[in-house]
Amino acid sequence: MSPHIHVDLLITHAYLYIDRNTELADGWLAVVDGRVHSFGPTGAEPSADRKINAAGRLVTPGLVNAHHHMYQNLTRSFAPAVNGTLFEWLTTLYPIWSKLEPEAVHASTYVAMAELLLGGCTTSMDHMYVHPRPELIDAQIQAATQLGFRFLATRGSMTRSTVDGGLPPKSVVQDKDTILADSVRLIEKYHDPNPGALTRVALAPCSPFSVTEELMRESAELAEAYDVRLHSHLAEDMDEHAYCLQTYGCTPVEYLERTGWAGSRTWVAHFIYPSSSEQLRLAAAGVSAVQCPSSNMMIGGGSADASLLRGIGMPVGLGCDGSASTDHGSMWLESRTALLLGRFRNGPASMTARDVLDMATRGSATCLGWDDEIGHLRVGACADLVVWEAEPLALAGALTDPVEAWLRCGPARAGTTVVAGKVLVDGGQLCDSAVAGVLRTHDTHARRMQSLL
Repeated sequence: MSPHIHVDLLITHAYLYIDRNTELADGWLAVVDGRVHSFGPTGAEPSADRKINAAGRLVTPGLVNAHHHMYQNLTRSFAPAVNGTLFEWLTTLYPIWSKLEPEAVHASTYVAMAELLLGGCTTSMDHMYVHPRPELIDAQIQAATQLGFRFLATRGSMTRSTVDGGLPPKSVVQDKDTILADSVRLIEKYHDPNPGALTRVALAPCSPFSVTEELMRESAELAEAYDVRLHSHLAEDMDEHAYCLQTYGCTPVEYLERTGWAGSRTWVAHFIYPSSSEQLRLAAAGVSAVQCPSSNMMIGGGSADASLLRGIGMPVGLGCDGSASTDHGSMWLESRTALLLGRFRNGPASMTARDVLDMATRGSATCLGWDDEIGHLRVGACADLVVWEAEPLALAGALTDPVEAWLRCGPARAGTTVVAGKVLVDGGQLCDSAVAGVLRTHDTHARRMQSLL
């Protein structure tokens, strides 16, 4: 390294997981101007403004959350809904969510992002599809900016209310023209396609049973015109399958195909019930999928077969999903659950901790269309990284493989979380001092909304 390079942050004496097939057992990593500048074996590290000694600890790229509903932490573990099917769960909670307003969305987004940071996540999307008030996504982006979190906001939407044969009440759906006009506004105001961006925007009609075919088609056309990504729930539930057969005369995957979504700018959440031929078709088309193991297991609706999908060439990421179904926002816990579920489903040789780490980093980054810069720590990547910690008792005896120990032992937590070269979690604590006040605001809105049912 040139002696004239000014290093902002240096991680030393770490077990470095740089990317799939690239690891250093005892190494350093240098950050310059928010990017990974260099890395190498211990003994040749440069000087730096700040050094973090990570001796005995694993350092990985920041985890990437490819599917979430952040506002739902306002109704975590809501008793009347916890034992319902997907459709029962939704219809119970929609009336509460219809009371959302910008301050509540700001607080819930901040809480979600803070929780994700403490769980080693440095980038997340959010699927905000309930819009009883205007400019809710603006409030989310303000929260992300306040924290310094890397964020892909998706302009979700619903047009089919109970009046039109859908599930949600009229109060949370919008007409097509309003949705498309706001989609354009958000893209033009906030979407940053430049390298190193902290904020991007995608389009995300909610699901086959909550939007019209016309909105699906026009959203795909708008995404093409603005070169942004597309997201939706797909093949999540057998009730959805029956709905599509009755309403559209086709399966959910066939519906996706005929509306112009079967392409490389699309990633879908859940993808539990496609046929074998549908899996192969979407993989060949370049569609990515997100497994949400905790949420799907909590509702008892099955889960995507991540090993099978990866085996046929489909990029697969991980997502926490909504905080009212998963009831947590830890990507570490989601990763461990994915490991256990994969091995339970397909045998002990089918899934390793490295497979899951690849899903939670590279796989999720591919879903978001961001894997050129995030999900790995190669030279030039965004400096989004985590120094992991666990109680010494939990790691006692784990001497041979820090990556396997990361998920097999634990629970692990982020000791240090870095986004774009800035330390946002230090010593296991969030650096932003506003968290206590935001939690009070969050509690006020959660109580107000739940009392109105």
